[in-house]
Amino acid sequence: MKKFIVTILSVLMCTSIFAGCGSNDIGDKGSDTAQGDKAKIGIIKIVEHPSLNTIEESIVTRLEELGYKDGENAEISCMSAQNDPTTIPLMMDKFVADGCDIVVAISTPVATAAMNYAEQIPIVFSAVSDPVAANLTTTLENPDKNVTGTCDSVPVDKIIDMALKLTPDIKTFGFIYNSGEDSSVANIERAKQYCEEKGLSYVEANVENSTAIQQAAESLVTKCDAIFTPTDNTVAEGMSVLSQICKDAKIPCYVGADSMVMDGGFASIGITYEELGIETANMVDKVLKGTKVSDIPVMVFEDLFTYINTTTADAIGVEVKEDVLNNEKTVIFE
Repeated sequence: MKKFIVTILSVLMCTSIFAGCGSNDIGDKGSDTAQGDKAKIGIIKIVEHPSLNTIEESIVTRLEELGYKDGENAEISCMSAQNDPTTIPLMMDKFVADGCDIVVAISTPVATAAMNYAEQIPIVFSAVSDPVAANLTTTLENPDKNVTGTCDSVPVDKIIDMALKLTPDIKTFGFIYNSGEDSSVANIERAKQYCEEKGLSYVEANVENSTAIQQAAESLVTKCDAIFTPTDNTVAEGMSVLSQICKDAKIPCYVGADSMVMDGGFASIGITYEELGIETANMVDKVLKGTKVSDIPVMVFEDLFTYINTTTADAIGVEVKEDVLNNEKTVIFE
């Protein structure tokens, strides 16, 4: 059986709001475009953190494999909103003015802001937990708003079931999230419902920005037996703070993304964000080559992995059984 050991993940990405991934003099957009046309691809992510950085890097790498080589025959411009959604319309205005052919919107806040421009430019999103609830499309099978993409739905029930298996003494969960992130609210509501079905109690803490995490977490760990946070961009940005507080309190922190485990969270179940980026880039390629957005269903991933941070397990005094550690679907961070 396979066992993956991940010790270091270093991602060099575009970090300033209007910084490009490469030069600005490039590209032929595909076999169905007139000779001399240039494929201009804009990418926006909500903030810098490992999951979103991995998605962005994978998109760019896959686009290069598909023939869109930044600096040679394609123009790929990357922007980060630095967790300020009010800047997204400015970025979209710039992409439209620059004649971009397509925009990739990484995360729900970016996608919901970008879709206001969908009549002018096709949008492909990535890492949106619930595209229908976010009003990005009416159905997953038939996108109807010139918007499609890849979904990173959080398997909340599976994560809670895993938590009860790994740390069976849990009676009360603590939920920490930003109530301003629609996807986080939806996932927390699912977690509340599932806890009620399981006879578990819960308390919650809202954090409007990453600087609020320390105070909220320090209070929360005194009231619960375990923490759960979904794929929340605000929490992910301050994950190192949350994970340390949980370690000090000997409280397991269950999270919604692999990168949050890498950053010190205890465990998660979910997709691989590299694959999410690859499939997003494949969709971009289809659109640039003439496929209608409405003919590209939203992709929901069913191949899930278990992520365990063994250093965190040691710190909080949890012994993870060998059948979990040695499973071929388990990814271990140290």
